[in-house]
Amino acid sequence: MHKFLISLLLINFFSSHGEAQQNYSDSSALDCNSNDKAGPSPALLYTCNGQHQTCPAFLIFKSQPSFDSVPTISTLTSASQEDLARVNNVTRLHKFPVGKEVLVPVTCSCLGKYYQANTTFYVTETLGTYYVIALNAYEGLSTCAALTHANPQSELHLFPGLEIQVPLRCACPTANQIKNGTNYLLTFPLNPDDNIPDIADRFGLSEHTVLDANGLRENPTLITNTTILIPLPTPPTSSQTIIQNNTEEIPPPTPLTSINRKSKRKLFEYAGIAAACSLLLLIIVIVNILLLCNKIKRKAREKATRSKQVGNEDLRVEIASCEQVFKVYRIQEVKKATNNFSTKNIIKGSVYHGDFGGLICIVKKMKKDVSKEVNMLQRINHLNLIKPQGFCEDRGSFYLVFEYMRYGSLKEWLSAGKSSKDIESWFRRIQIALDVANGLYYLHSFTEPAYVHKDIKSSNILLNGEVRAKIANFSLARAATDCDDATTKNVVGTRGYMAPEYLTAGQVSPKIDVYAFGVVLLELITGKDAVLVQNGRESLLSNAVMSIIKKENAEAELRLIVDPSLERRHGTEFALRLAKISVACLAKEPSKRPSMEEVVSILLKIQADLWKSESLNVKSIDEEFPLWCSATSEEHDCRVEAI
Repeated sequence: MHKFLISLLLINFFSSHGEAQQNYSDSSALDCNSNDKAGPSPALLYTCNGQHQTCPAFLIFKSQPSFDSVPTISTLTSASQEDLARVNNVTRLHKFPVGKEVLVPVTCSCLGKYYQANTTFYVTETLGTYYVIALNAYEGLSTCAALTHANPQSELHLFPGLEIQVPLRCACPTANQIKNGTNYLLTFPLNPDDNIPDIADRFGLSEHTVLDANGLRENPTLITNTTILIPLPTPPTSSQTIIQNNTEEIPPPTPLTSINRKSKRKLFEYAGIAAACSLLLLIIVIVNILLLCNKIKRKAREKATRSKQVGNEDLRVEIASCEQVFKVYRIQEVKKATNNFSTKNIIKGSVYHGDFGGLICIVKKMKKDVSKEVNMLQRINHLNLIKPQGFCEDRGSFYLVFEYMRYGSLKEWLSAGKSSKDIESWFRRIQIALDVANGLYYLHSFTEPAYVHKDIKSSNILLNGEVRAKIANFSLARAATDCDDATTKNVVGTRGYMAPEYLTAGQVSPKIDVYAFGVVLLELITGKDAVLVQNGRESLLSNAVMSIIKKENAEAELRLIVDPSLERRHGTEFALRLAKISVACLAKEPSKRPSMEEVVSILLKIQADLWKSESLNVKSIDEEFPLWCSATSEEHDCRVEAI
């Protein structure tokens, strides 16, 4: 008993010293030379010191001419369009007035030493340095130093069209903050006239609460274009946002050396004038390119109708004319990137990784004509669909170049990632399900024409460095307009994922994607393959789960097949809810299956309930300590695991 009390005192000591609030960065956030060699620095991002490794968080973004609508701000921040529209109480295509504060809901995750919500950005002529991107495009929601640390390219090697990683500033509440009623943190970029009393009053907080959340004392000096955190008991609402009239110029960055100080200052003096002219010119060029692309595509489709086939040369001309959208590589470039298709560059089969001037991509080599797939890929663009970089054709072989996905396929992640803490998290599993659902929702409802993927399976779902899912392999996809009451004799797919009406009668509709999604959802719940091998015999995972879910003791039965790594925290509560969605998707009659819009809505509700469950799951040591200790565990290990 004495040892037990001592261990609890030690636990309380380390907990109280490891859960301090975040510290305000002051002007160091404007310094491109800031580093964290002496330890985590608020000049880069906020430190991982919260109760949870992942949490829902919010950012404030002021609408600006380039990013002034739900779709454009969603793309800039990688936030869900639906969530962004909902939290701001607007429609999904709403356009905001310039300077309007927009609430941006994000998933904030601890990666390494820092919390961050990750997005990507394409460098432009006017937004061509880390400093200008951080302060102009993102309004201080990222920093020059953070961008420098997140990307391999130096500022001198940025060029228009280059995709860079952007870590956004966010944080999760500490255990002490949660205990005191804080469930969310809002990242708030400071304006010239902002002060703590006014900010606190606007969000219904005491000055002390805001000061404490940012490690500040009374009457602090606040720097424009830096951020503070607003601790909130409930999600922020649009009624707490205002229209800012901020005309203050962005301060110049801290010079890299004393030699270039003068030239840097001069550069930023002219940046405002050059930006307006360049932006206008860029818009004119883009509009003309898009008009040209549409004209060429229309002619190509008319020709295809006459000949029923687009030749390879026609395809190359069409793509080359739209090179800003889809690059045509020479075979020499592809060989150089893949070290002449070296075995060291093989990812799997005929899929390679390649270095295209510092940009790591996937190269997929195929023998079949990919003109149909390429034409489709040019028309779609969504966060949860694999992003094509370009195309190459050489001597009857075709090469598609895609963005690199660090964690490979969902199938590989589930089967080989058992040592990863990410894989033990319901947050990750539900987010992956949402990513796939959002990608299909986009394909079915927001493309022109709408598309059916036809080959949804865990091996065609890829995971990037943030474990966010993207749908890949559109070789079987076809326009949904061609699928109304359509049948095909050429049934192609993977056992375990094919809908019964497609398998038996060749019927094609968006509902076959819904069915396949239901199977993928079961894989996320169980960690098992779509086709199980038991006692030397194969059986379908979908059949096994559907038979369980209909039983009176479904929850107890489901526990037997839920991935064991998921049971510890929430038992089978969320597994049962996800399984019910899956069963609905697996309905025998296509008309009885939900749409992907309905699936997304239900998954968002489950995700919100999971966040709420985690936020409320804060118990005293005496209550929680016995729950997770085993007879062989050390007392302090039990406590850490319980938290």
